[in-house]
Amino acid sequence: MPEFNRVLIIGASSGIGKALAENLLNGGSSVAMVSRRREPMEDIRIKNDELRSRGTSISHPYGKAFVYQHDVTDYAKTEALFQQITGDLGGLDLIIYNSGVMPSIEEGEYNFTKDKEIIEVNVMGAIAWLNEAAKRFQQTKGGTIVGISSIAGDRGRRGNPAYCTSKAAISTYLESLRNRLSQYGVKVVTIKPGMIDTDMSRGKPGLLWLISADETAKRIIEATRKGKTTAYIPRRWRIVSMILRMIPSFIFKRLPV
Repeated sequence: MPEFNRVLIIGASSGIGKALAENLLNGGSSVAMVSRRREPMEDIRIKNDELRSRGTSISHPYGKAFVYQHDVTDYAKTEALFQQITGDLGGLDLIIYNSGVMPSIEEGEYNFTKDKEIIEVNVMGAIAWLNEAAKRFQQTKGGTIVGISSIAGDRGRRGNPAYCTSKAAISTYLESLRNRLSQYGVKVVTIKPGMIDTDMSRGKPGLLWLISADETAKRIIEATRKGKTTAYIPRRWRIVSMILRMIPSFIFKRLPV
């Protein structure tokens, strides 16, 4: 099982990203957290520093937390910040791109401003950051890239076309990276969560098999350590996805999803 001593999480201030940071820190990883919102990340860092100050043990070797405030749509600053972070960490073993937005879209609404934000954050931000990781890992002949996609990207659902598009795009991008980097010993993992209890999804109708962000984070880390290429979370969503993909378009377009 690979060791993730030095980890970078983009989108670490809340939800799955926050839970990933906390779980990895508690497991002994040093974690660099990136997000637009500094305060929630500082809370994680302060809490972790307090645990470290009490002394560590073999069972709980708390890692060191780093905080960086950054908007992922500020692409011009990505390369320099990536280099700063890898320097501060002393290297990099694992990068997780978790940043994402899913604004509410009404039936019949076509809002380019919302759609543009979705693509800029969910897709372009991911490419900007993960390209940097790909270049580094190709040179170092190792490392792990994790991207948070979604089951929503497996079919074009009527509820939020741009969001589904963004997740389909990131899944394809990650597959392409995997195929390009496999010869260099680099692992690329696509995570496809179902419905997770986060601020992004809370209160939305039709939530099925809802699980906590903390449980999701634990399963993501487990799948990554096992070297999975694609992991549905929970796993039952893989079966749902297989069924959905077999439904002909003339039937699927009538479904209220």
